[in-house]
Amino acid sequence: MPGGVRAAVLAAAVVLTSGCDHPVAGEAVAARIPALPSRAAELEELLVEEVPSGLPRLPDAQVLPPAGEKSAEDVAGYAEDPQREREVLDEYGYRFGWERFWGVDGGALTSVFLHQMRSRAGAAAYARDLAANDADFYAGVLADDPPDLPGGCWLLTVEAPRPGSGLDGPAAISWCGSGPFSVSVTAVADSVEAARAEVRELLPQQLARLPAG
Repeated sequence: MPGGVRAAVLAAAVVLTSGCDHPVAGEAVAARIPALPSRAAELEELLVEEVPSGLPRLPDAQVLPPAGEKSAEDVAGYAEDPQREREVLDEYGYRFGWERFWGVDGGALTSVFLHQMRSRAGAAAYARDLAANDADFYAGVLADDPPDLPGGCWLLTVEAPRPGSGLDGPAAISWCGSGPFSVSVTAVADSVEAARAEVRELLPQQLARLPAG
């Protein structure tokens, strides 16, 4: 179910730590650098509109809870302790986010989560801590700075998701800090190799659309 992936990723409680991000040689650069968003609605224009696999985009309302614009209150609401999660998000300097999904029900799925913090350090820490928490939750293999992804990213691969995990098949989940943004790209496919290929191609495209900050 599309909503299950997002709920599992966002429900994890996270602890603020330091983080880092750095450029990688050959990383794509956007031809036009947009302004840094000042409100959540401006994030929508920064998200990719298509994915390499050609999966159809899912309407925001079709995903449960709905995708699209996210406030700190929305994100905190996925946790078992929303009040504590809201405090943690404040420590990260969380401002707002936007989510988008492509896929078919019960089958292949790709998602992009874009969240904006008040600082580069907060964005990197948010991405890193989600990666660590999801590695525990999904019992997958986590790689720090894998060579086939842009620098400053993490990649989790899950070969055989456990029942009830929210993943309907083999998956690859990435997280990156890019300026004040935390970016996550997830792909569920018929094999880890296919899911990883989707992430490997899509992630640089998404990062290239973001303004510097």
